[in-house]
Amino acid sequence: MIYVLLAEGFEEIEALAPVDVLRRAGIQVMTAGVGGDVISGAHSISVICDTAVEDIAEENVEGIILPGGMPGTLNLQADGTVNKLIEYCRDNELLMAAICAAPMILGELGILDGKAAVCFPGFEEHLHGAELCDAFVVSDDNVITARGAGAALEFGEAIVDYFAGLEGSGREILEQMQYPL
Repeated sequence: MIYVLLAEGFEEIEALAPVDVLRRAGIQVMTAGVGGDVISGAHSISVICDTAVEDIAEENVEGIILPGGMPGTLNLQADGTVNKLIEYCRDNELLMAAICAAPMILGELGILDGKAAVCFPGFEEHLHGAELCDAFVVSDDNVITARGAGAALEFGEAIVDYFAGLEGSGREILEQMQYPL
């Protein structure tokens, strides 16, 4: 199972667009709330989560997605259970995908050292050791990063490609959604 970790103040499009793309591709994904069942995003859109982060069994984790937004990113970063899940994914070479400000969490944990990565402009100083790129979405082994809300569908596409093991499989989903290519 892939878990999208939601904390108060998350960027709604960055969380829900990848969920939609993954589900259209038939990939199992659940939202997991930090600190409650109903989490409000940065633009006051509330989401009823599928589960709570503390109820996630590590052995069921295939990857995690960290949406950005403020203060959502800081709330994710401050949560001990979120950090344990990130460490589990790092130690087991599972997917860690982060968008907007959220790549800073991975950067400050040293996970981006030597990896190509992007983030929302202004957060680059937190991507310690990363090879900064000029793309909207970057995949490097088991780490996928993206710039921000405008890249949310392409972020979802990259995650589909990662799990399908075939570049272009996510593109088929975007084509069905009438995404301009």
